[in-house]
Amino acid sequence: MIDSGFDNCIKLDNFLRASRGLKFSGGDKKAKYAWVKEVLNRVDFRHLEKKERGTVREYLSKVTGYSTSQLTRLISKYLQGKLILKDYQRHKFTTRFTPLDIAILVKTDNLHLRLNGRATKAILLREYQVFGHLEYERISKISVSHIYNLRQTRFYTSHSLTFKHTQAVQRNIGERVKPEPNGKPGYLRVDTVHQGDLASELTGNSGSYGQKYIKGVYHINSVDDVTQCEIVAAVETISEAYLEPILKLIIEQYPFTIVEFHADNGSEYINHTVAHLLNKLLIRLTKSRARQTNDNALVESKNGSIIRKHMGYFYINQQYAPDINDFYIKYFNPYLNFHRPCGFATVTTNSKGKQKKIYKTYLTPYEALKKIPNAQKYLKPGITFDSLDKIALSHSDNEYANIMEIAKAKLFEKIGMSPDVF
Repeated sequence: MIDSGFDNCIKLDNFLRASRGLKFSGGDKKAKYAWVKEVLNRVDFRHLEKKERGTVREYLSKVTGYSTSQLTRLISKYLQGKLILKDYQRHKFTTRFTPLDIAILVKTDNLHLRLNGRATKAILLREYQVFGHLEYERISKISVSHIYNLRQTRFYTSHSLTFKHTQAVQRNIGERVKPEPNGKPGYLRVDTVHQGDLASELTGNSGSYGQKYIKGVYHINSVDDVTQCEIVAAVETISEAYLEPILKLIIEQYPFTIVEFHADNGSEYINHTVAHLLNKLLIRLTKSRARQTNDNALVESKNGSIIRKHMGYFYINQQYAPDINDFYIKYFNPYLNFHRPCGFATVTTNSKGKQKKIYKTYLTPYEALKKIPNAQKYLKPGITFDSLDKIALSHSDNEYANIMEIAKAKLFEKIGMSPDVF
């Protein structure tokens, strides 16, 4: 700005009056500092009276846009002879760990799938102190907290494998409560049992280079909370498309009306497809509470004592799911409900209020169902105890168990497995 004609306060005051409502802008910081110093020298600011100094300050504020406090600081520096804009020098901490050290950290994290800071620190120390790898000397002295700082650097993120914390999935499907049947049938506990994986070699032009795992069949196990009536089904894979028809098949096999469907928090059951199906059937969907391992303990115990005991742990190809389902419907489920006794707990409470479960009562699930007061009212329309008695009494327990074992042997023979393997 060329204002060399403004060399006294009268001219400055006239300028301020004439420029009311106008705003000025432009110029960098260094130019403004130099101009402020030049104006203060021109008007001989040191020898001005108080009123005249106020006019100069107003003029400087008008042109530069500086605040009153900023101008006060600049004028104070001028009066001290120090009104000079110094070049800014950013403070930098000394770099202690080099890109080579970060590369060692990347290598360590990739090998161990990124452990926590303390575990990583222990590995770095052992590499230097125990195994004598000198290249770890500097990085072994890193603090645990600074490990996380280095993991945020660009070099680290561009060379490391990416690991993210497990994302908590918030599902608003199903009510998180403990099943409370109050002695009534129709409250199911449901869980899934996987029938093993098959390791298969991956091959390419250069030959074998790894393994892949082929999933086996899945068993859907459901148990009534009060009677221990149990229906098992098999499905090729866990997906909403496969689960909807198989759940319909399970629910249809129960002789009584299903009121509640309880599962753990797995996505195979806590999803919109299952919720929509159960809603159509007027069945309430509930799920296990957090850190309450006993909520689904009944069906989980049946997984081991029944599914694994009879079907084993060996791999069964998914293509045999329909054959397994035929076996379950015709032989296995009737055997479980009419011919296999289950233990029913008697709860005793001592003087200190501690409860203890004693298993002295053993009944088949069908017998347990008949012992419920007014049990007939819980049966589905068209089903009576007379028709169920004919099924239960058509064979003795041993006779039917033998029939079931013969059918199971034929199933395993078709699958290509011998029951003796487990």
